[in-house]
Amino acid sequence: MLTIGTPAPDFNLYSTPDQRYTLQDFQGKNLILAFYPADWSPVCGDQMSLYNEMLQLFRKQNASLLGVSVDSKWCHMAYTQARNLHFPLLADFEPKGAMAKAYEAYDDKEGQCHRALYVIDGSGIIRWNFLSPPAVNPGADGILDALEKIQAKK
Repeated sequence: MLTIGTPAPDFNLYSTPDQRYTLQDFQGKNLILAFYPADWSPVCGDQMSLYNEMLQLFRKQNASLLGVSVDSKWCHMAYTQARNLHFPLLADFEPKGAMAKAYEAYDDKEGQCHRALYVIDGSGIIRWNFLSPPAVNPGADGILDALEKIQAKK
C-alpha cells in the first residue's frame, strides 16, 4: 500500500467502452478508490452493493467513488447493470493490473487486485488506506472516518 501523505498515481482507464476516467477528473473532490478481486464474486458483490447504498453519505463528504478490478469494460458494464450500481467501475484490464500495481494493490499470485481501499483528497494526496483480507468485506466505516477528517481540516 502506498504511504499516507504521498501523491496518488495518475490513471486513465475505461469504465465503459466509450468512457474513461483519470485522477484529474476528480480534482477538487475527495476520491474513494475501492480495489476488489473480481466482478461476480460473492464478497465483491456484497462490498460494491454496500458502497452503492452509501453513495449519498459519500457525496455529503464531497467524495466520488470508483471501483477498480482487472475485469474488462464489457464485464463491468454487465455487472453494473445486473447490480444496479450507480458509480463507475474501472477496467484495469490492459495492461493487466497496471493501476493496481501503481497503487501497490495487485496480487501477483492470483493475478487480480487485492481488496484495498484508498481515500484521496481534492489535491490528489492519499489521506487513508486499508488492505482487507480477500474474503472480508471491509465495510465503509474507515472510509467515512477518513472523509470526515478531511472535511474537518477545511
